[in-house]
Amino acid sequence: MKKFVNRYKFFLVMVLVTIGLYIIDPIAGDKAVDTIGFSFKELLSVLPPIFVLLGLLDVWVPRETMVKYMGEGSGIKGILISIFLGSAAAGPLYGAFPLAGVFMKKGVKFSNVLIFIGAWSTTKIPMFLFELSALGTKFALTRLIASMIGIFVIGHLVDKAIKKDDVDEIYANAAQMNV
Repeated sequence: MKKFVNRYKFFLVMVLVTIGLYIIDPIAGDKAVDTIGFSFKELLSVLPPIFVLLGLLDVWVPRETMVKYMGEGSGIKGILISIFLGSAAAGPLYGAFPLAGVFMKKGVKFSNVLIFIGAWSTTKIPMFLFELSALGTKFALTRLIASMIGIFVIGHLVDKAIKKDDVDEIYANAAQMNV
């Protein structure tokens, strides 16, 4: 029981906070419960396809292939694949993290994992197409280029700033991940 409480303490505290909010202000409590319900439904609609994709990636794509195209020696090819995969992905940002974990498990270079997450969060193809039509070509291209430069620079700065032991620990945790 103690292990359960320790593992889910944040969730349990949030349940108590929501109950307290409901007691203090029932209208705000109703809004909070509605928001939680909406978020939970969204989560349930997004995560199953992502986990199917993860399972297929884990089984169908050999580690050697991922290392060859996105690993330590992949160079610009790995960066471009990371950007493309992140930009072409669908769904909210929290969907990128399990996929990033599988990438690590498959030996993808750490900076490429960071670039993938950055691309997922800022360079979605549908968003770019909307910006082209609604905000104009100049704005859309300027934002896309600035985002790409930022993603590349931040990915490499974070890669250099984090100690190798810490990166190794992150990769070890990813290797233990069950998809």
